[in-house]
Amino acid sequence: MSEARTDFGPSLKEYSRSDWIAEVAELVEDDGYLSHLGKRHMSIFTEHGRTLLVSFETLQGIQALSPKAHPMGWKMAETHNWSSLTLVSDGDTWFRNPAVYAYFDHKVDDGFFDEFDRVLFYGAGSCGYAAAAFSVVAPGARVVAIQPQATLSLEHAEWDRRFTELRRTSFNDRYGFAPDMLEAAGRAHIIYDPYQMEDAMHAALFTGPNIVKTRLRHWGAALQTDLLDMQILYDVLEYANNGMLDRTRFAELARMRRNHLPYLKRLLARLDAEDRDDLARLLCHNVSARMRAPAFAARLAELRAEPA
Repeated sequence: MSEARTDFGPSLKEYSRSDWIAEVAELVEDDGYLSHLGKRHMSIFTEHGRTLLVSFETLQGIQALSPKAHPMGWKMAETHNWSSLTLVSDGDTWFRNPAVYAYFDHKVDDGFFDEFDRVLFYGAGSCGYAAAAFSVVAPGARVVAIQPQATLSLEHAEWDRRFTELRRTSFNDRYGFAPDMLEAAGRAHIIYDPYQMEDAMHAALFTGPNIVKTRLRHWGAALQTDLLDMQILYDVLEYANNGMLDRTRFAELARMRRNHLPYLKRLLARLDAEDRDDLARLLCHNVSARMRAPAFAARLAELRAEPA
């Protein structure tokens, strides 16, 4: 396989959909391909090392989360010499499309996944669902799924009212119920905030000896964004790929939240909502002493001024 690539080219941040697709196809043509899978899906493959990262992303997410509007797998190709297979959807489709099923069927028939020493599936939200569901094509693969849905079928998830526009989409046919598709995985990490009720209920449906659940309390509804902002998401993927991502390792990485103001603000809001003034006072004192955080300094002054 080819050597590590150090640069996948210029920023594609302001490109239109059609221009982005055309430029990506040109960038990967020497060591991979871009293939259309119907109207709303595509696959992007670049071949490098013996580890394959299969990531699921949306076009909109790529534009919003990547500084250069590049698929996430390209970062690992650049820094760790990984091969990258990115499945991209236009919007949140949960990748429930026969063309996507057929694509993975073809890859299995060709023995594509057997060519790699390690395979890691990754996604967040609807893409986390897809990472879990399609990991069945590579038995023994490791999986990192952030806030995944188990399914949106009324039979199992009638209580999830967030995605009513998907009610007519079938989650009962092939690659349907994500927890069942993880039975052959080597290890699957399900990452979520237990205070996000629907996410926690979906996480409860993922059970099995190969399932590792990581609860990130008070992190909110956009865990992937926070992990990227704290620059620890790619470390999470590397440790998961090496079989070294346990609760202790994750706790060490997550210490970065001590310097992440969005997390600290959510934590303060929780303490205020629960009238835990003593803890709120300690938090505001700690944060304002270490960082430039006017909101915490102001809240600390309010707390000190309030009668005991």
